[in-house]
Amino acid sequence: MRFIIVAVALWVGPLLVPAPAQEPVDLELVLAVDVSRSMDFDEQLIQRKGYAEAFRSKEVIGAITSGLHGKIAVTYMEWAASSLTRVIVPWTVIDSEASSLAFADALDQQLPQRLSRTSISGALDAAETLFGSSGYSGMRRVVDVSGDGPNNEGLPVTISRDRLVGDGIIINGLPLMVRPSSYGYGITNLDEYYEDCVIGGPGSFMIGVRNWDEFPQAVRRKLVLEIAGSIPRLERASFVMPIQDKGRPSVDCMIGERIWQQRMRGWEWR
Repeated sequence: MRFIIVAVALWVGPLLVPAPAQEPVDLELVLAVDVSRSMDFDEQLIQRKGYAEAFRSKEVIGAITSGLHGKIAVTYMEWAASSLTRVIVPWTVIDSEASSLAFADALDQQLPQRLSRTSISGALDAAETLFGSSGYSGMRRVVDVSGDGPNNEGLPVTISRDRLVGDGIIINGLPLMVRPSSYGYGITNLDEYYEDCVIGGPGSFMIGVRNWDEFPQAVRRKLVLEIAGSIPRLERASFVMPIQDKGRPSVDCMIGERIWQQRMRGWEWR
């Protein structure tokens, strides 16, 4: 009988061990940045430097330190194909000017890489995995995804979007409509595509960028809105007023995959 009691105690004991406490923060934020080949190296540098300068700005630092906990957890990830994601700066707590500047400096330490394909769904899937291993407990969890084209590889983007939204994760967008895609895989209404197919969750929004000169301001404004939690539904392009009614047909959320298939069929005939 004594042996049985001891054995039961050993079996039950591990189940009673509490999980490690997670550090509370106002926001867990994944910055998911497109580095597909449709953007040249200079454009990728503009993106990286735009985010770095945003975390050096007084507006972003003020928004971070003004929250309930006065701190956020953030990680910066670059993506292209569904199997090509790279964490540039791992999860970092920002709770002061010094830590925000240090995060910005870390972004300047590595150069971006140009990678193939465009899998927004892969970026969202990778972001979900990052949340699962963050070690933080955010009042909100947000993916900030930027890109210059529609999903054309991996799962359909709506499947990944709906799964994350169902898990309480908010997805915001930064569609880059600066110029036509060099490889012919882009679409002219990328802002509408992001509105219909990418962003999701309570208060989700996007800010479209049509000129690289606008990018630093767009990133700074987007981060302030995300960190403060005071968010409009969307800003179609360059800080216009949010649109309440689309007044247009919904976008085909498989348009990127269809364009890719058409291009591949075209190559087969050459």
